Amino acid sequence: MPTQQLARACVQVLTPYQSARRIGGHGNIWLNANESPDSDDYSLAHLRLNRYPEFQPPELISAYAEYAGVEEEQVLATRGADEAIDLLIRTYCEPGQDQIVINPPTYGMYAISAQTFGVDVIKQPLDDDFNPDYQALNQVNAKIIFICSPNNPTGNLVSIAALRTLAQAQQNKAIIAIDEAYIEFSPQASASALINEFDNIVIFRTLSKAFALAGGRCGFILAPNEIIRMLAKVIAPYPVPSLVASVATKVLTQEMSAMQQRVTESNRLRTEFIKQIDSLKIADTIFSATGNFILVQFKADLFDCIAQRGIVLRNFADKPRLERAIRITIGSPQEMEQTIAAIKELSQTRIGEACQ
Repeated sequence: MPTQQLARACVQVLTPYQSARRIGGHGNIWLNANESPDSDDYSLAHLRLNRYPEFQPPELISAYAEYAGVEEEQVLATRGADEAIDLLIRTYCEPGQDQIVINPPTYGMYAISAQTFGVDVIKQPLDDDFNPDYQALNQVNAKIIFICSPNNPTGNLVSIAALRTLAQAQQNKAIIAIDEAYIEFSPQASASALINEFDNIVIFRTLSKAFALAGGRCGFILAPNEIIRMLAKVIAPYPVPSLVASVATKVLTQEMSAMQQRVTESNRLRTEFIKQIDSLKIADTIFSATGNFILVQFKADLFDCIAQRGIVLRNFADKPRLERAIRITIGSPQEMEQTIAAIKELSQTRIGEACQ
């Protein structure tokens, strides 16, 4: 019997998440993974690695709790927000019995994590304005409702008032999981205060974006104490390596101004880039821009043409309602200049000829 047939049935038919690194590409400008264009230098020469790390490093938990404005008992550190998504599903969903709800187009790992564990996925599309359809969400029977804010890839922010109403309606029925991976770029929209109002609110955070630690894989779950205790039963025994905890703690305690400057610059570049795209009259839709990326639905399919110029972006043209849509990470000033120059060239040229 081929070993493939030994795998669980749901894994045999699973299409894995196509991350930016998995898709790959060729070029010298990489704006496809919503990474920070810069990084600080870190020295770890005096860190000893012969001992296992703390289960939840106290300094790291304390630093993030202070930053997020919550109690330490309401924080759990994870290997990036992706582990947090997987952990929530494994803790609260029975395989073959429970369901989660996602709101496409949105981040793909919610569905992948559920399918890997044999949990069904209900797809409740975003409404005509690409916001969650809260009335429809209240009609489904699911254990977890995933909402991304700012939404990846459309950039929409959720209404705190609407979340409050949804959490109340789903009390003792479902957990409302709010993915705030990009919240530093729109901090006024955070729902973190809701974890003190409701016992069914979970928030995902990460240091990968605004904190420029994508390679460190450090994320956090913010949730009421009881949920944190349940998740702590299931998470791996040493989820955060000592190296990562050391760097992350330093970033959260000594380098907050660097993060804030990074966000300010990214938001400035984003605003300028949108103005330039709009002036070229080459886009049908420029979506809400609230993270460190922009989703643009062009009048023509430009993805391959731009890629031929060594600029690697993220193609969303295969997603419903996102025909000809490309997500563009906000990179360095030089990267944004080169990207707008390529798009401007295409706007002034017959696309077919420009791609030859």
